[in-house]
Amino acid sequence: MKILEVDKTQPFVNNHNIDARRIYDYNHGQIIHMTLHPGESLKPHTTPVDVAFYILEGSGLVEIGDESAPVNPGACIESPKDIPHRLINNTDKPFKFLVIKMPK
Repeated sequence: MKILEVDKTQPFVNNHNIDARRIYDYNHGQIIHMTLHPGESLKPHTTPVDVAFYILEGSGLVEIGDESAPVNPGACIESPKDIPHRLINNTDKPFKFLVIKMPK
């Protein structure tokens, strides 16, 4: 059994300059725990695979293609491959979510 505790893993350097931690990383899938502090956001980008975002804590805004919507804990958002997307923390509290890529 392998158990990873997010707070005990090290953030990795990423293009968004945010707190991102790999908590599951295999060829068949990847899960990244991300924290956006107030005022932070992902840079608009695309991925070569479908992605799901699962909101853990806080609230924010998600943009996928030409659409945008507020999101709260418990929401799962689908983001198709090759479509620009990003998440934005437009609040005064941390915004935490999982990025799930299957396959990686």
